[in-house]
Amino acid sequence: MGFEIKEIVTKPFEGQKPGTSGLRKRVKVFQQEHYTENFIQAIFDSIEAEGSTLVIGGDGRFFSPETVQTILKIGSANGVEKLIIGKDSILSTPAASNIIRKYKADGGILLTASHNPGGPSADFGIKYNVSNGGPAPESVTNKIYEKTKTIMSYKIIDDKPVDLSNVGEFTYGPTEVIIIDSVADYVVLLESIFDFPLIKSFLLHNPSFTILFDGLHGVTGPYAHAILVSSLGLPESCIQNCVPLPDFGGGHPDPNLTYAHSLVDAVEEHNIAFGAASDGDGDRNMIYGKGAFVTPSDSVAIIAHWADVIPYFKNEGGVKGLARSMPTSKAIDLVAKKKGLECFEVPTGWKFFGNLMDAGRLSICGEESFGTGSDHIREKDGIWAVIAWLNIIAAANKDSPNQLIGITELLQQFYETYGRSFFSRYDYEEVPSEGANALVAHLEEARSTNSLLNTTHLSVSTSDKFTISGMYNFEYKDPIDHSVSKNQGQVVSFADGSRVVFRLSGTGSQGATVRMYVERYVGPEAGKKELSRDTAEGLQGLIEVALEVSKLKAFLGVEKPTVITVSV
Repeated sequence: MGFEIKEIVTKPFEGQKPGTSGLRKRVKVFQQEHYTENFIQAIFDSIEAEGSTLVIGGDGRFFSPETVQTILKIGSANGVEKLIIGKDSILSTPAASNIIRKYKADGGILLTASHNPGGPSADFGIKYNVSNGGPAPESVTNKIYEKTKTIMSYKIIDDKPVDLSNVGEFTYGPTEVIIIDSVADYVVLLESIFDFPLIKSFLLHNPSFTILFDGLHGVTGPYAHAILVSSLGLPESCIQNCVPLPDFGGGHPDPNLTYAHSLVDAVEEHNIAFGAASDGDGDRNMIYGKGAFVTPSDSVAIIAHWADVIPYFKNEGGVKGLARSMPTSKAIDLVAKKKGLECFEVPTGWKFFGNLMDAGRLSICGEESFGTGSDHIREKDGIWAVIAWLNIIAAANKDSPNQLIGITELLQQFYETYGRSFFSRYDYEEVPSEGANALVAHLEEARSTNSLLNTTHLSVSTSDKFTISGMYNFEYKDPIDHSVSKNQGQVVSFADGSRVVFRLSGTGSQGATVRMYVERYVGPEAGKKELSRDTAEGLQGLIEVALEVSKLKAFLGVEKPTVITVSV
């Protein structure tokens, strides 16, 4: 049976340049006539669409079901042979990466704006992943962008909409459509990675070790239910906010101390031993127990330290290497040195880890923006990190029959072995782009002229003195494909080993987001009292100096950050 391919006349829209996490704009921007269609056609024009198999899914945010139907129309007209779609248009980002790899698809289109708010007046996003399951590299995203600048028409086939709520095999035009259970394959994956019998035994014999997972009404609710309740046998009360909603319940699905207050409040009120949360699309995580917050930098380092208790790494012949994004604290570097492993410092963006993984040189990695993962897929993975912590806790208690080891004890053990990297991140969201660019220009001028080199700065409140020993703009040369990524962040180094990093983030939908990362290392010889200090107290003087040197408040016109990521 033949299907008529229609050519729809259009014209380019400005600003359809995908970043490291795809194209993100307000919903109303995507709802403009031809806007979404243009970008999807540009994707198909940039890949070998004819005869391809693609995975489609996302975080279920507002405007997702309509966009799936648009992808069906345009994909079918461009010769896509098979589309594998998550039920109700839902696939967490980690689950989609797994599906692409497991079924050897040619790539995938993910409808997500990650941790950004959802709803009719909030954010939407379209992201393309390549055949290894990871985000498209710049060579692909640049090609997509170039296509958006010259597009004059897009192709569609009009057929009956596919019912996305029914699992099964269907057709759209000449294209085979498979609607899959969004959760099943991912649960199989995690059960092959972790020691579920050990975790289940620990939880059964330690009923006082209570658990609470908060899905923040993002995509991970069904995954958490399948794993924590169905597989590990925990009661329904161990999960909250686990029904995915198009507007995430009106909240901000970002697992940090500011936006995941529903978890923080419940953990503190009910003395929960182990709390965790994930974000809108499921690739981020937060670990938080009663009085114990684990920074993402410490989290990935502790997972790396305990990796030998996770069956996956044993079966893979051990850990191949470790890595972190440049702004992430250097805690994992210390683990790599102690274990004799390669350790890589890469720009922000998970695609940089993917190259190292594909080359067999990287097993565990993380970003300070609450992203943690391993080479089991090519995306960061929030649920993976949560179960990794439960596996580690279960293993630690197997060797500690007389004392219950929880989050606080694991943190203290780690600090006594490696020392502590006091670390905090200040986020200034949706600030004027002019001010953000002026801040970067100010720092760049100081770097290029050495005007701040060897200058000493006094913190008024603490009387601490900090001498600037260097400034640089982070640049990365990929050891695998030899590509070079420049202008990845302004770094100010101090004589005592402290550092401050300033970055413009590309994950928002409007305005600019400036992030300031502050790190101060204290060695294990400092003793338990010093290592246990409150992070805000330990960093107070350095933060004051960083704000003074950068003139951040004056450039951005703000007094306080939107979000502070810091220990409690």
